[in-house]
Amino acid sequence: MGLSHRPLRIALIRHGESEANLDKSIFERVPDHAIPLTPHGHEQSAKAGKYLRELFENEPARVYVSPYVRALQTLDSLGLDDLIGEPREEPRLREQDWANYQDTADIERQEVLRDRFGHFFYRFTHGESGSDVYDRVSTFLETMHRDFESPDAPRNVLLVSHGLTMRLFCMRWFHWSVKFFETLRNPDNAETRVLLRQPDFRYKLDRPFEQWTTYEPSERERSAWL
Repeated sequence: MGLSHRPLRIALIRHGESEANLDKSIFERVPDHAIPLTPHGHEQSAKAGKYLRELFENEPARVYVSPYVRALQTLDSLGLDDLIGEPREEPRLREQDWANYQDTADIERQEVLRDRFGHFFYRFTHGESGSDVYDRVSTFLETMHRDFESPDAPRNVLLVSHGLTMRLFCMRWFHWSVKFFETLRNPDNAETRVLLRQPDFRYKLDRPFEQWTTYEPSERERSAWL
């Protein structure tokens, strides 16, 4: 297949507001992967679905979704069933593993250590580092690119996942530096970023991620967005 067969848009969306966004102690009694959306999270997702339908021009989309309940519920609440067919559950797009049932006080202590050590390299006890997530996102990209070559590949692709995963996907896609990644904020719940195909068949983000610390991205890093 030629470059013209690549999708026109690759949309990334973070799950809607979950119970853990309101009360972190839920991690002590509910597995991370089983934490559901709040009613407001469903509303956020429904609103995002209207935006995505317009973005996709009411045309089919291939969907890859994290197997976490909050991501699956987000996908369901988008209201795009008529466009997406059978979504592909993709474990490599899951949230960063922090622990099993979490000790809130211990996690808070580790978050302080992570801020000093670096968000990309710090590995949570019984969990993952950002670099671990980067590695599994890299293997997912290989799969996605192979899917682009299928004769029935749609013009729209949607990834329903998590804030850190979205940032690391873009870091891997655009070859951003670790230093730049360390400055980036998570998108808000049900917030999107869209990779738009350009006339030269490369992609650019519709808008950059917000930064929480001062760092001037390089010219190459800035070239990732419109």
